[in-house]
Amino acid sequence: MTDTATLVDRYRLASRVSGFRLRVPDRELEYEPGQHTTVRFDAGGEEVVRPYTPTTLPGTDEFALAIRRYDDGLASSYMHTRAPGDEIMIGEFEGNLTLEDPDRDVALLASGTGLTPLLAILRHYLREGTGDAHLVFGERTAESLFHRSTIDELATMHGNCEVTYTLSDPDWDWLGRIGYVQEHLEDLFDDFESRDFYVCGVPEMVVETKEELRDLGAPDERIHSEGWESDAVSEGS
Repeated sequence: MTDTATLVDRYRLASRVSGFRLRVPDRELEYEPGQHTTVRFDAGGEEVVRPYTPTTLPGTDEFALAIRRYDDGLASSYMHTRAPGDEIMIGEFEGNLTLEDPDRDVALLASGTGLTPLLAILRHYLREGTGDAHLVFGERTAESLFHRSTIDELATMHGNCEVTYTLSDPDWDWLGRIGYVQEHLEDLFDDFESRDFYVCGVPEMVVETKEELRDLGAPDERIHSEGWESDAVSEGS
């Protein structure tokens, strides 16, 4: 099933990352925070289909995406050349990376645009959850961090929300953590058995983070990801 969405606004979020506000007229959108839709278009006579995850909660006729532009990325280049008023074909909302239990503490472990489903899950948890949430967001440089003001505002507004940033290639004046998300888990968390861990990023990051969590004592049923990342790493090796 496909729908036609209208691009309402496009705005800068960070270096090479833009936000897109889309509206599906006369339809209240229903999806689980963390689920993705697809952007669909023709390129050279072939249909291109790419998944993107709303960073916003359902319940209105609008949703927002955050998309990083890659020079060789067909879909990201397509989206970054759209203008307000353009119509964009989208697919149905689906995916299994959603909040499992609002009564357990959660750790949201994100790198790059893997933040997008976890930001939606964080918003959902801060509305419905009864425990503590800790978002760990890794990027390459400070300029690459996107939605930082939104994340900081959520942490300011909610006493049960903690945020940690870590950079793999920091600027000279960066005072925060350095390295990859998975390198800081043992230092940041002291309970790996009862907390739920949600992991999203490039496949290698997801695989390494899940392995580290298991080594630290997290049961498999407490570790949540999209689930396809191991196959992607195997195919690329």
